[in-house]
Amino acid sequence: MARLKVWDIIHATRRLRSLGLVGDLVAVAAAALALLLRYVADPVLPPGFPYLTFFPAVVLTTFFFGLRAGVVCGVLSGLGAWYVFIPPFYSFEMSPPTAIALGFYVFIVAVDIALIHVMHLAAARLREDAEETALLYEQQRTMFQELQHRVANNMQFVSAMLRLYKKRAGDDPAAMLTALDDARVRLDTMSRIHRYLYDPANVTRPVGAFFQDLCANLLEAAGAKDVRITVDMPPVQFDLTRLTPLSLIVVEVITNALKHAFPDGRGTIALRLVQDGDRMVLTVADDGKGMAPGAAPDLAPGDGGSLGLKIITNLATQIGGHISYEVAQGTTARIAFDAA
Repeated sequence: MARLKVWDIIHATRRLRSLGLVGDLVAVAAAALALLLRYVADPVLPPGFPYLTFFPAVVLTTFFFGLRAGVVCGVLSGLGAWYVFIPPFYSFEMSPPTAIALGFYVFIVAVDIALIHVMHLAAARLREDAEETALLYEQQRTMFQELQHRVANNMQFVSAMLRLYKKRAGDDPAAMLTALDDARVRLDTMSRIHRYLYDPANVTRPVGAFFQDLCANLLEAAGAKDVRITVDMPPVQFDLTRLTPLSLIVVEVITNALKHAFPDGRGTIALRLVQDGDRMVLTVADDGKGMAPGAAPDLAPGDGGSLGLKIITNLATQIGGHISYEVAQGTTARIAFDAA
């Protein structure tokens, strides 16, 4: 605790050390005061102590006002001691004994100033390290809280998805096995996406590059060699709160298109992201055979339609978004959500 207090005191002098000219004036005053005190004490002191009051003045000035003030005080103090207290008095005559005395003074003062300056630098580095450590701790705490929040949301989503599968399967054992297998596939897909998302290198990438790689992985996993996916997105970044649901939506829509839109295994899927006022609009359009009429209304949780469409709708609500579908030359899914 005492060590920390010393470093805190040193750090507290930082403002004094930045005063510049004020520090120089203090250095002049400190040298003058040391000269006055040494002159007053001269009658009671034995011969041979010309620098007695000057060393403390230099040390204190350097400690509180920094290197430049310490040098100014040291130079003025040395000249004052030389002129008044080193024989022959009241002159700057240089003799061998005077040179030795001045050399001793310069050495001691230089060491004191250097040590104090190094101490100031060490205190500054220690403070910077402490601030950086505090910042890293705060970032890790925030990331941990975000991770807990994201895990809780994901668990709720998995629970809701399993309830949908249960509702679809009913009491049919065969349908239940099919539902469990579908759930396993979707959970495995979610797991792969989350491992990809929580790689820091991927989170900081523009969304266009991120979705380009994600779509390439989907095509490779599905073995769809004759399906082409294009990505047209501005160089923006999304945090995990929005990137995770959007990724799952894109995976779900593209997976549905690969399964149902291209009977001959050939086609194109286009991803496009645009900003419309204070809203972002993500469209996923294919040029396949299109959905059956009425198969994809503007669904809300619990409405009719396929389980995949319900999952997509639930994911859109996680980011305060709305999804709509258009069936013409193929199928277009349009997800609108807040830009900020």
